[in-house]
Amino acid sequence: MMSRRQILLSSVAAAAFAVTGSAPRSGVLAAFELGGDAHWREAQFEAGPRDGSIALALGGGAAKGLAHIPVLEAFDEMGIRPRVLAGTSMGALIGACYASGMRGREIRLYTADLFKSRIEVLRRIFGGPSTSWFQLLAFTKAAVLEPEALFGAALPDTLPGRFEDLSTPFKAIATDFHDQEQVILDRGPLLPAISASSALPVLLKPVELGGRVLIDGGFVNPTPFDILIGSAQFTVAVDVTGKQASPDRAVPGPLDAWIGAWHIVHRSLVDAKLRHVQPDILVRPDISAFNSMDFYEIDEILAAAEPAKDVIKRRVDALLADQ
Repeated sequence: MMSRRQILLSSVAAAAFAVTGSAPRSGVLAAFELGGDAHWREAQFEAGPRDGSIALALGGGAAKGLAHIPVLEAFDEMGIRPRVLAGTSMGALIGACYASGMRGREIRLYTADLFKSRIEVLRRIFGGPSTSWFQLLAFTKAAVLEPEALFGAALPDTLPGRFEDLSTPFKAIATDFHDQEQVILDRGPLLPAISASSALPVLLKPVELGGRVLIDGGFVNPTPFDILIGSAQFTVAVDVTGKQASPDRAVPGPLDAWIGAWHIVHRSLVDAKLRHVQPDILVRPDISAFNSMDFYEIDEILAAAEPAKDVIKRRVDALLADQ
């Protein structure tokens, strides 16, 4: 049984490997190889097909990940469907919904209804006939919430059971707790995979899948555009790892400190990767006024991210015009 200390230390170690450590067996952040001198070295990529296709990566960021929705709406309004999707943490949850065939507007309406009040969230999570308090809570273990029960209750009932049943190919990123490396999940049962991608240590239990113990993918690849390079002509990344809002700059409590540290790791990993390889389009919605647990401010987050819709339209139009 893993203690809180084990989970925290392994999470930090996984992030350290991703930036400065020796190369893991299957590679952390597929865009790079880790050299012996502990510096990033660019890997070689195969060129993608020259057909105007787009691969879309959605990054992690908890409530900040709601900012992905206007970008998805922009693609819908342009009549463009990405050839392949990848997501980490909240990006995996929203990405799976989009890959299932839901439009951005449908995802907006569903999430707005889900988070319109604390009562509605609790009803969806704890009031379902197949979900009990005992499934969700494990007070005697290192983390509190059972992620598969949590996300199974919160996600749309129409979500397919397997990757193979999605209408668009999709990849979810998780972190192997013991091997401290990236795991790309793209086949088999869908719910355990996106639960693993979103299993933030201490808040959510790790997920056992395929003989591995998996935690949140943000510790190795918060915005996973690199794993999509070559799968389409153009790669678009939406990064929501911006700074946490802290207007009073007070000393944080334990939970706020942990979540803030998690975001620092995320942003550092993305910035390190961008120094060596970039997507064709990188969008960073201006959501710095919000924290990662601000789910009940969904309307405000979506409004703040709305300008990203016009940005993505202009940049995609320019990209396609130049091909």
